Amino acid sequence: MLTDVKVRTAKPRPKSYKLFDANRLFVLVAPSGGKLWRWNYNYDGKNKTMAFGAYPLVSLADARAKRDEAYTTLCEGHDPAVAKKLRIEENIEAGRQTFERIAREWHENAKAQWAKVHAADIIRSLERDVFPTIGALPIAQLTPPLVLGVLREVEARGSIETAKRIRQRISAVFVYGIAKGIVQIDPAEKLGKVLKPLRKGRQPAITDLVPLRKMIIAAEEDYARPITRLALRLLALTAVRPSELRGARWDEFEDLNGKLPLWRIPASRMKGDLDRKDELNGDHLVPITPQALAVLRALWPLTGEGNLLFPSNRHGHRSMSENAIGYLLNRAGYHGHHVPHGFRAAFSTIMNEWAEREGKEHDRKVIDLMLAHVPTGKVEGAYNRAAYMPRRRELATIWADMLSEGLPDPTALIERPSKAIGEHSRRRLPDPVDSDFRFPKWRRAA
Repeated sequence: MLTDVKVRTAKPRPKSYKLFDANRLFVLVAPSGGKLWRWNYNYDGKNKTMAFGAYPLVSLADARAKRDEAYTTLCEGHDPAVAKKLRIEENIEAGRQTFERIAREWHENAKAQWAKVHAADIIRSLERDVFPTIGALPIAQLTPPLVLGVLREVEARGSIETAKRIRQRISAVFVYGIAKGIVQIDPAEKLGKVLKPLRKGRQPAITDLVPLRKMIIAAEEDYARPITRLALRLLALTAVRPSELRGARWDEFEDLNGKLPLWRIPASRMKGDLDRKDELNGDHLVPITPQALAVLRALWPLTGEGNLLFPSNRHGHRSMSENAIGYLLNRAGYHGHHVPHGFRAAFSTIMNEWAEREGKEHDRKVIDLMLAHVPTGKVEGAYNRAAYMPRRRELATIWADMLSEGLPDPTALIERPSKAIGEHSRRRLPDPVDSDFRFPKWRRAA
């Protein structure tokens, strides 16, 4: 048997020669002085030689370990050289199967079951939060700590719910990889138990005026449909419930050409309670400010021929999706920070702070009336809603003036490109209404 000293001190000769170890392992000493490990074996009646590398990069002990491994493969009826080549090819292919590659395959395979906006939101979240960190790594080599590191980065910016959603999407990619035989386990499966818990209670809302404006501007720059952008703006201006906005009908608006335009939301649409009596005569009255009227004028060429202000993209007789505005805010980077319902909290917080600064404590009750928060029993006397309509209109205008500072004119929300109607689309947007336009008269909904 060879020793390390024998191999190390072997001198080159004019011709190559061999120094043998046990079980047909040998080192080939070349005239140049190179020393190469080789192993002779017999497979299927043929004599073959297998290379194990060069000394001293491969030590004597390493060469013997390689020989023993190859001999075990031979005893199992496999050609060790062929098995080695197959392992190399398998490793190369495994390196090509990166997480990003498999994730995109999974997304392409599954996106038919989702709405287009939701499908775009999923791949964008992976591109933003996952691919930069682990996208280039072989999916089979990812471990729970590596995946957890990605999720911790998302949590660190305060996006707790986003981290949970991303974990679910990463897990779905691994399930897809398991089905294809690319990976054996899902390292994201159990991580939900170690993520930070969601804070229960009020829905997330931005309640500072400047960040609120910044958020609206960011969301309105998204590629959403013009109708969705205008819906977001009107929701912010009126602070109604998102469900009340989505179901808004043109015949619910009164005096749009006059001095006191009004949105009368029927009691049947107030939180879906037919017996609710939030307003005098059962309706919720929303004064329309000049800024809100500008939104309606911009919206009219798009949906004025129908009944609904904000119809679905696919079905004109149905309201827009309940998730449309929420997805718009999520794509703008505010997932977990502000939801459509959060505009009510923003209006309440900012306007109550304004009332305190101005010494107008009595306006606090009026602000509650504007949000339809005050029970009927407390209203029929001193707090009759109809009697406070002039002050409600004044407060609505103060809110609209503060909120709209720095925001573009609503017509700009139509002109910006969108995924459905954009710069490369052959569809032509209708021309905006001119300054002499007057809304038609209609009968108010019963």
